[in-house]
Amino acid sequence: MRIIENAEVSAALAYPALIDALRRMFTEGCTQPLRHHHSLDPENEKKGTLLIMPAWQSGKYLGLKTVTVMPENGSRGLPSVQGTYLLFDTVDGRALAFMNAGELTTRRTASASALAASFLARKDSSRLLMVGAGAMAPCLVRAHAAVRPIQEVSVWNHRAEKAERLADDLSKEGFTARAVTDLKAAAGDADIISCATLSTEPLIHGDWLKPGVHVDLVGAFTPTMRETDDAAIRIANVFVDTREGGLNEAGDIVLAMKAGAFTEQDLKADLYDLCRDRHPGRTSDEEITLFKSTGAALEDLAAAILAYEANEQK
Repeated sequence: MRIIENAEVSAALAYPALIDALRRMFTEGCTQPLRHHHSLDPENEKKGTLLIMPAWQSGKYLGLKTVTVMPENGSRGLPSVQGTYLLFDTVDGRALAFMNAGELTTRRTASASALAASFLARKDSSRLLMVGAGAMAPCLVRAHAAVRPIQEVSVWNHRAEKAERLADDLSKEGFTARAVTDLKAAAGDADIISCATLSTEPLIHGDWLKPGVHVDLVGAFTPTMRETDDAAIRIANVFVDTREGGLNEAGDIVLAMKAGAFTEQDLKADLYDLCRDRHPGRTSDEEITLFKSTGAALEDLAAAILAYEANEQK
């Protein structure tokens, strides 16, 4: 069994190669049971969550990801999301590769958002608002820039100093980046709004959104978390990575459904529909689009295969 180090994972999962790998996997499909979701303390979600995500393609590869989500890790100087990934051969059951799932997860998540944006964001989108400044944020900026001509990046974070550090780092990469404190004004100016937070209260409000904006929601991964209010879900054309995950686990959607602001029939399409040309994606420059990802084992499998095959060729 090959142990693939983080540096090797990063090198293999470059954009747009990973975005293309996800596009192929959503087109081909695979078996992916609904992920196991276990609260380590049912009385307090801040104490941590365990996620177990299997997926396989018959006659090819099988993958198993285990992830812990610890919201309080920021105060410990540790990543909030940590995990491992095991890749097997489905023909003979051999374990082929073991890798840290942290880098794999952030990159595949960012790539799923960029894949959605390739269908849903206006082609001339050049201004990106990044809400959140954690490990996901720079990956989301880079991935979106691989599919749209992103030039200006505004960064908002509840800890302003982290937004400033990320803006400085992005500036060194060639983006025109700045930290912002007025989230409403920044949202009203953006072509793409990408959110990657652990918020349980709405950060982006529907009456802030301008015609033609694309909203990308990554952070809220349980039914009690959300990054947008009901108005944003109501006025947008809503898309998800997978219907099962979006309708059952995505707090932005689940809570809006409970409030009567959204129904299952209002959901326009998922990434299967978009990649298989069953839905055209954005249909006008004035349309407000919203993509909500909860993460899918299919995405992890595509990334792990790409990382394994790239390193086997060395």
